[in-house]
Amino acid sequence: MKRILISSAKEGSGEKRVAITEDGKLVEIFYEDFQQDKLVSNIYKGRVEDVLSGLGSAFVDVGEEQSLFLSRSEINQAILRSRGFDPNEYPPMINKVINEGESLIVQVKRGGIGTKNPQGTTKISLPGRYWVFLPKDSRLGISRRITDDQEIQRLKNVARNLKEENEGLIARTASKNASKEDLKRDFNFLLGTWKGIEEEATKVKPPHLLHSHAGIVRTVIRDRLLEGVDQVLVNTKDTYEDILDYIHYLRMDEFQDAIELYQEDEPLFTRYGVESQLKQCLKREVNLDSGGYLAIDETEALTAIDVNTGGNVNHKNQAQAILNTNLAAAREIPIQLRLRKISGIIIVDFVDMYDNEDQQKVINQLKDSLREDRVPADFIDMTPLGLVEITRKREGESLADLMEEYDNEV
Repeated sequence: MKRILISSAKEGSGEKRVAITEDGKLVEIFYEDFQQDKLVSNIYKGRVEDVLSGLGSAFVDVGEEQSLFLSRSEINQAILRSRGFDPNEYPPMINKVINEGESLIVQVKRGGIGTKNPQGTTKISLPGRYWVFLPKDSRLGISRRITDDQEIQRLKNVARNLKEENEGLIARTASKNASKEDLKRDFNFLLGTWKGIEEEATKVKPPHLLHSHAGIVRTVIRDRLLEGVDQVLVNTKDTYEDILDYIHYLRMDEFQDAIELYQEDEPLFTRYGVESQLKQCLKREVNLDSGGYLAIDETEALTAIDVNTGGNVNHKNQAQAILNTNLAAAREIPIQLRLRKISGIIIVDFVDMYDNEDQQKVINQLKDSLREDRVPADFIDMTPLGLVEITRKREGESLADLMEEYDNEV
């Protein structure tokens, strides 16, 4: 059974956590109300306060505690065209594109990590239920989770009929088999949102907040409440009612019966084992169903994961025991990456296999499991020493860092 568990500290509190479990196993956790999360996806009318030509970057004042770091690769096509540059070529020197003191519409791409400023972009993206709208980009894309060629072509045709030439659209996973009417409605909502942002920007002086992100609960409901989710449990009435209103607005009424208000005395996350599993997430070793275990070591440069057979050695066929352990690890590692929010370079040392066919089975399992990750995570290669390299896009602070700041039951 797949559940979404939503826990708030109290009625009306901004502090929220959302957990996703599969057959009781915690696979993802989301926190809201950390400083870095408050800004991500917000759209501002900012003022360029400093252009660093040598570094190919600039800082944009958006009225928050820290200015946004803006690299030249985050300059959108519309700005490049307006300055007479070809948007298909690598961006020129940043001081030839933007100037100190000018106004820009910018979006927070990534929250600040440690002492690093949050990162900004002028490549605006507005996510809806079925589409991500890119008002300053001509890209057309389809979720990698949609694999049916006929459906891919249908969505491309719908997107071309909806968007203008210099607009972009990415079809999200939920768009699969969605009706043309629902796809059009979602697009029109996003287009209207963008037009409102543009209009607001003409009326205000920088720095000014133009658009706030939806918040963690609505974001998870919009993005993760898909076919296959059996139950959504919410521990506060106001959040429960907001979710019902939101799914009605999104025309997701088929999920209404799955939304339930949790009213037991025992805290929601305790009742469903989330708290105990979160504590396990901070431990170095993770047990595998095969009897083996993972040893996970996070460093600033990379994350190293060592696969061990543990007690799984009493098998008549040792090669089969090793294969079973490595396959279990290939299924578990992507879950741990998602759960611990590990990013960057990940090196995995599987138990040595001498059969090429067994090696390929493990690689195929790892690739399949990585496809379940909504954050771009890719198998890169297996080195001559048998080490597997994975890369995963950074999405913020790791779970360990977050839990240092947020260690109370809510």
